[in-house]
Amino acid sequence: PAAAAARPRPGGAAPAARAAEMVFVWLAAFFLVVTLIVLVIFQLMCLADLEFDYINPFDSSSRINKVVMPEFIVQALLSALFLLSGHWAMFLLSAPMVYYNYTLYERRQHLVDVTEIFNHLSREKKRRLFKIAALIVLLFLSLFWMIWSVLEEHE
Repeated sequence: PAAAAARPRPGGAAPAARAAEMVFVWLAAFFLVVTLIVLVIFQLMCLADLEFDYINPFDSSSRINKVVMPEFIVQALLSALFLLSGHWAMFLLSAPMVYYNYTLYERRQHLVDVTEIFNHLSREKKRRLFKIAALIVLLFLSLFWMIWSVLEEHE
């Protein structure tokens, strides 16, 4: 009986290895979501500085544009992590943001234009606030599942 419990299941890894793998997946997801939140908050700070005239439009748009592609890449990595690890619900929650980023990129609307930044300031802030809200939901869910995986590993 003890040898049977230690033997891997026919469909996959041993239960302890699977639990450790899940902890790693959730930990990686947590850090990716935190990275995304930091990038989006940085963009919001640049927009707020521009709104209160602490920074000129060129500096603000160049700072925002430098972090847009890294944000898109990290978001795609997060969705790929959820997809490849079999967390379908989390993938379905993060996939719309990847699609939205892709459509912005395809329409060439992903970068902030220096000449139009004041005209689109409200829209750009709302776009990023929506992203923050979605990312906070993903953060709490990732944190919950990470804690759940750790507790499940110790049972």
